[in-house]
Amino acid sequence: MLDAEVFRRLTSGDDGRVLTDYTITAADLAGPFIGQVPADLTDMAKLQTVGYATPLEMLAEKFHMTEGLLQALNPGVDFGKAGQTIVVAAVAQTELTGDVAHIVVDKAERSVRVYDAADKLLAFYPATIGSSARPAPSGELTVVGVAPEPNYTYDPDRVSYDRGDRKVIVPPGPNNPVGSVWIDLSRDTYGIHGTPDPSKVGKTFSSGCVRLTNWDAEQLASKVKPGVRVTFR
Repeated sequence: MLDAEVFRRLTSGDDGRVLTDYTITAADLAGPFIGQVPADLTDMAKLQTVGYATPLEMLAEKFHMTEGLLQALNPGVDFGKAGQTIVVAAVAQTELTGDVAHIVVDKAERSVRVYDAADKLLAFYPATIGSSARPAPSGELTVVGVAPEPNYTYDPDRVSYDRGDRKVIVPPGPNNPVGSVWIDLSRDTYGIHGTPDPSKVGKTFSSGCVRLTNWDAEQLASKVKPGVRVTFR
C-alpha cells in the first residue's frame, strides 16, 4: 500500500533514493501521440509512426515504470501539461561497462544474461522467451546485426503464427510490435527486441523471439556487434 509512510521512506535520503522529482518539459509533450494504438496490424500499418499513445505512457517508459504506478504517485496530475513537477523512479541512465561478447538466454528462468570477453556479467534482464506454440530455439546462434527504430514485417509465408493472410509492414515507433530496437539473430525471423507493453515482459509468451523492455533492449543493442554468440538453454 502506498501510504504516507511508505512514500516518505521511498523519497528520503540523498543517497540511493528510489524516487525523485521531475518537471515535465515541452519537449516531452512534442509527441507525436497517436491515441488508441490499433490492435490490428493492417490498421497499424496505415500510421506514419506507431508512437506513444499518450504523454502518460511516454513518461512511464522514460522512467521505467508502469502507468498505474506513475498515476498512483501523482494523483490528479495532468501529464499533458508542461511545467508540472511529478514524482518518478530515480532511474540511473547507464551504459553497459564493456562490450558484449556472449549472451545467454535462459528459457526456464525467462532471463537474459550478458557477458564480456572475460566472462564478466555485464547485465541481467527479465525476458519473455517463446511459447509452447512457437518455442524459442535451442543451442548456439550469433548476432547478425542491429536495427534501431525498426519497422515490423508480418509475412505469413515466413512465420508460423497467424496474424492474417497478407503481408503487412508496420512503421517504426515504441508501440511497434517489436518495440524500439531489433537485434537480428542467425536464424530466420528470430531476434532479441523491445516491446510495446513492458509490464508483460517475463509474464506472457512471445512468438519465438526474445522480448525485453525497450530500455533494456536499447542498452543491450548499444554494445552488441555482429558475431556475438547467443546461447539458448
